[in-house]
Amino acid sequence: MKDHSMNADATSWFRDPTMPGAPIIPRDDWDRAPWNRWTFQHVRDMVATTQVWRGQGQASPLPVALQEIDAIGFEIDGRRETIGAFLQSSYADGFLVLHRGKVVAERYMNGMTARTPHLSQSVAKSIVGTVAGILIERGLVDPGAPVTHYLPELGATAYRGATVQHVLDMTSGVVFDETYTALDSHMAQMDVACGWKERKHPAWPTNVWELILTLKQSECAHGAAFRYRSIETDVLSFILQRVSGMPLADLVSRELWAPMGAEEDAYFTVDPAGYALGDGGFNATLRDYARFALLHLGHGQIDGRQIVPAAWIGEIRCGNPDLFGDVYRDVLPQGAYHNQFWIEDTMRGAYMARGVFGQLIYIDPAAEFAAVKLSSWPEFLDAKRSRTALAAVRAIRDRLSR
Repeated sequence: MKDHSMNADATSWFRDPTMPGAPIIPRDDWDRAPWNRWTFQHVRDMVATTQVWRGQGQASPLPVALQEIDAIGFEIDGRRETIGAFLQSSYADGFLVLHRGKVVAERYMNGMTARTPHLSQSVAKSIVGTVAGILIERGLVDPGAPVTHYLPELGATAYRGATVQHVLDMTSGVVFDETYTALDSHMAQMDVACGWKERKHPAWPTNVWELILTLKQSECAHGAAFRYRSIETDVLSFILQRVSGMPLADLVSRELWAPMGAEEDAYFTVDPAGYALGDGGFNATLRDYARFALLHLGHGQIDGRQIVPAAWIGEIRCGNPDLFGDVYRDVLPQGAYHNQFWIEDTMRGAYMARGVFGQLIYIDPAAEFAAVKLSSWPEFLDAKRSRTALAAVRAIRDRLSR
C-alpha cells in the first residue's frame, strides 16, 4: 500500500504547519538542515512511501522503571558534559534507554511524540540485515554463494565474483562514491534514483535497480577491505526479495515487525519503481526502535518468542577489525563492521545501528543495555558529535551497571 502524498510536479511543497509564516520547504533540500528538524518526523508528507504493517497481535511489553539520568557526567575530548546538557545541545528528537529489559529513560523533544515515526537513515541497513539472518537460517540464502546466484543480472557489473557475505559486510570491492555533499557522486545519483530528489540529469538512473546495474568498476579485490557503500544493502535487499517472492516492506513486516510485536506500523520510502529503500528509507517510532534493540539484547527473542536465530545475533559481533580502514577509526578505534551492523569493540561485543544526521541504536548485551537516539543534526556526519553520543551512552550504561 503506497502513500503518494506529494505533488510530483512541484518544485517546492508546503510550509511547515507548526511554524506560521515559515518559508516553503525546497524540493531538493527537504532532507537537509534546517528543514530536517521537521521533515524527519514527516517523511511520508514529503516522498512516496509504503507501509510496514505491525500485524494484528498485541504489542510486546516495554516495562518502565524510570531513573534520573540528566546529572550523569562524562568526559569527551577534554571537556566535561552531562547527559541533560548533551540532550539539549545534540539536536535530539527522541532518546530512550533500556536496562535489564526495562525502559529507564524516555524523552521526546523537538515536537516528537511517542506515536511519531522518525526517519532512521542507515539504521534501515541493520533492519534489513536482521531479516537476512532469518532467511539465512532457513536456508533460503547462502551467505557463501555468489551474488549472481540470486541476481544473475549483476554478472555484467563489478559484483561478478562477490558473495552475499561480501555484501553483508560491505567488502565487495565495487566502486561506489558515498560522498553525500558531492553533486556528481553515486550518492547524488542515489538521491534521484530512490525518489528523494528531482532527476536533473537525463542520463542518470531512474530507480535503484538501474543504479546498481551501472556499477562496473572495482577498487580492490572482493573481501580485501571494508568500505562503507550504502548500495550494498540494496543489493542484499533485492536478493531477499528474489528468494522470498515478496516486496521488502512486506517481508520486513512478516518476518520482523509483526512477530516482534511492534506497537505501530513502520514505513519505507519507495523509489519510482516501487522498491522500498533498504539502505536508508525506514521510519518508525522511538519505542518500536527500542523493541528492535530489546530483540537483539534477548539474543533474537522477545516476549518469550524466538524471532531471529540466536546464532545470527551472536555472529553480528564477530567482525574482522583488520578490514576496518583508518577513516572509520576516528569514531570507532577498536571497531569493525559485520552483517550490516557497526561493532564498537570486538572484545566487549557492543554493536550499533547508525545513520547519518545522528541516528543511533547502541546495543551492549554484556551489560543488558541499549540506547536509541533519533536526531536531526545539521550535518550528515560529525565525528565529534558521534564520539560525544557514544561517550554519553557509555556513561549511562556504566552508571546503571554499578
